[in-house]
Amino acid sequence: MSPPQSDRNPYLKSKLKIPRPRSISQKSTAINKFKNNLHQQIKALLDQALPQVNKYKKVIFWCSDETRLGLHTIRRRKLTLSGVKPVGKHQWKFECFWLYGAVASATGKSFFWEFSHLDKVCFGAYLQLLSIQYPEQLHIIQVDNAPAHKLDSSELPDNVILLFQPPACPEVNPTERVWEYLKYFLAWSVFSNLDELRIKVQEILASFTERVIGFLTGWSWILHSLSLSHL
Repeated sequence: MSPPQSDRNPYLKSKLKIPRPRSISQKSTAINKFKNNLHQQIKALLDQALPQVNKYKKVIFWCSDETRLGLHTIRRRKLTLSGVKPVGKHQWKFECFWLYGAVASATGKSFFWEFSHLDKVCFGAYLQLLSIQYPEQLHIIQVDNAPAHKLDSSELPDNVILLFQPPACPEVNPTERVWEYLKYFLAWSVFSNLDELRIKVQEILASFTERVIGFLTGWSWILHSLSLSHL
């Protein structure tokens, strides 16, 4: 159905659009402040962890997040001819798993792992796996303020340091872009069971080269901050 004529601008050939919702908890200055001060936060963390900095050969900055994937069909817009209503198969099944991911904007490296839940136990296990995968590097990992991420220092691997982004500001975590891109390939797909979904997700992730990850996550303000931090 076409929107009412009052919603259209006949001269610009435009129409009203719904803005992306933002949490009422988000502070108006938080995003810009975080972007502008990221290199200072990284430096402060490294200054506090000099024994670890001296122990490991290199420091890697990651952005990490989680997303839930399941049998409930992901719906997206479809292109059709004018006047033709799009049709898509859809199922209402709520079996799911969680995909944990970390991306390094400077290099395009990524590290993904599947877990059953989003909680401290699974997040701690994920960090251990990343630590084992890259044992000679010190990892600064940007995460949001989810309760699952609030681990004590004693629960972290020796070569992992967490950097918390501002509350209710998913816009500053480029891993969100990776999830959005992943779900683009899953949209309108119907899977009989979670194993079918797992296989498809693994195929998609395998196609995400370092160049693709770098393109999705190499935001200029992050790269600039890493340059100032000499990372």
